[in-house]
Amino acid sequence: MHCGKPLDREEQEYCADCRKKDSYITQGRALWVHSDPVPRAVYRFKYHNRRGYGVVFAREMAGHYEEWIRKCKIDLIVPVPLHPSKKRKRGFNQAEILAKTLSEETGIPVRTDVLFRIRKTKPQKELGPSERKANLKGAFAVSASWKAAGNVLLVDDIYTTGSTAERCAYMLKRAGVQNVWFLTISIGQGI
Repeated sequence: MHCGKPLDREEQEYCADCRKKDSYITQGRALWVHSDPVPRAVYRFKYHNRRGYGVVFAREMAGHYEEWIRKCKIDLIVPVPLHPSKKRKRGFNQAEILAKTLSEETGIPVRTDVLFRIRKTKPQKELGPSERKANLKGAFAVSASWKAAGNVLLVDDIYTTGSTAERCAYMLKRAGVQNVWFLTISIGQGI
């Protein structure tokens, strides 16, 4: 299992999407498949200022995946960043709420000053798989003063095609991170 999407057959190691590409991500997990009622709850969390949902989701993540996180020997939790203008408009970064609560639950430090979104991008949900990848080129940067951790857990709300997580993992690995793992609330069922 690589990304955590449902597999067609039990004996498969990779989903259809992961079999098609090389990855900068070591492995990932999600709480749920992105199907009803999960999308509605995530939507309320992100767009209706239901920050408390994020705390509940992160506690569920810790309850389900703390053992896996420990096995991965995670040194640091890093949330996927929002562009500053989007964070101002929304009032918060949903991934940051998840990461901070997950940090409180596991005792693993979180850093919000490592990975930055430096270019405003179109919403990924409006784009196809190849457009998503192109949309994210040059969108992220890593702090030049940061001393890279060995194993980083990247946290976000939704993993659809993996374009955002892959681009973040690429940037973190370029900065010296050995392994990038991810954890999300939900995951798509394939492209």
